[in-house]
Amino acid sequence: MCAEMGGSWLMDWPAPPAVPVLLCVPPAGAGCGRFRSWQQTLAGVAQVIGIQPPGRENRWLDPMPESVAEAVAELSAQVAEYVGPARPVVVFGHSFGGLLGYELARTLRAERTARVTALVVSACRPPAHWHGAGRGIAEDEAALNRLFDTGGPDVAALDPDTRELLLEVLRRDARLSLGYRHDGTPVLDVPIHAWGGDGDDTVTPEQLDGWPRYSELACHRRQFPGGHHFALHTPELVLPLLAELLAAGSTAGGRP
Repeated sequence: MCAEMGGSWLMDWPAPPAVPVLLCVPPAGAGCGRFRSWQQTLAGVAQVIGIQPPGRENRWLDPMPESVAEAVAELSAQVAEYVGPARPVVVFGHSFGGLLGYELARTLRAERTARVTALVVSACRPPAHWHGAGRGIAEDEAALNRLFDTGGPDVAALDPDTRELLLEVLRRDARLSLGYRHDGTPVLDVPIHAWGGDGDDTVTPEQLDGWPRYSELACHRRQFPGGHHFALHTPELVLPLLAELLAAGSTAGGRP
């Protein structure tokens, strides 16, 4: 697959094709280019595939989906075609990316089109807590700027027009999240790993404690030093744990 192909939700970097797959879903307003360095760290361990939503990085001109369901349908079809049902897959999603990752993992497992072995949700509310969660950054300019400044690129280096473009992407993702509703079924039949930052004032530990109801199997909770974007700002905290999950998935049996 071409790593820079317009219209594709998937971006990859050179890696042996036979190794497990780590699917990385970025937070609202962000692209997946930040995961390029993860491939370097996990060389020989996994093939890192970044999920690239429309409207950012190489997909500036691609139209946004109308709903989370539409996004997941397009994305799951591409993952199924590219990855296939044999290779073990760990899905990692951060913040709003965790919500997309959950729905993606649920779809792939239900359709038996990919062998998802674990879902990692980082700084992400459980589905039932998403109702209205994006309203603040969709409608409040101060909240939007505050979230952008704590999680985006080096804003001091951006010119005003570029900053406004990136803010608009974040705003559109927030609006997309406002239409999300969890239908309640089915829950996942793979373990969920719910991770949070000790200093995160956006997603609380109490909210993260709600994830066990979304897996038939185990839900593993873990807190890390840092704020809402701990996993992105200090990936050295999470990459060894992801490597362990990838190795465990490679030796596990079971259906796709």
